[in-house]
Amino acid sequence: QVQLVESGGGLVQAGGSLRLSCAASGRTLSSYTMGWFRQAPGKEREFVGRIRWSGRAYYGDSVTGRFTISRDNAQNTVYLQMNSLSPEDTAVYYCAADARAIPRSGWDYWGQGTQVTVSS
Repeated sequence: QVQLVESGGGLVQAGGSLRLSCAASGRTLSSYTMGWFRQAPGKEREFVGRIRWSGRAYYGDSVTGRFTISRDNAQNTVYLQMNSLSPEDTAVYYCAADARAIPRSGWDYWGQGTQVTVSS
């Protein structure tokens, strides 16, 4: 059984940075596409970005240029570096994994989420 565990969330001031980690266990996910999503209170879940096994990343419009996804396949871990944070980035951030190269929906595995709060 695959488990994804996010960490690194917390409280940060506007303009600051945070780095989230997602550690996978249960199987090697080096060939999987890894993704990040977020959900703010009262809002639908939002796609943040994804990274393929090759390292090629794609981002949602709201985070492009501020967030960077990377992965360490040897450590079975994916990262989300978040810079220039604003209160609008406050949300629970979720890690996901899928065997497809470009998952559109129904990702295979999900983490439990980590809270990110950005104060103004």
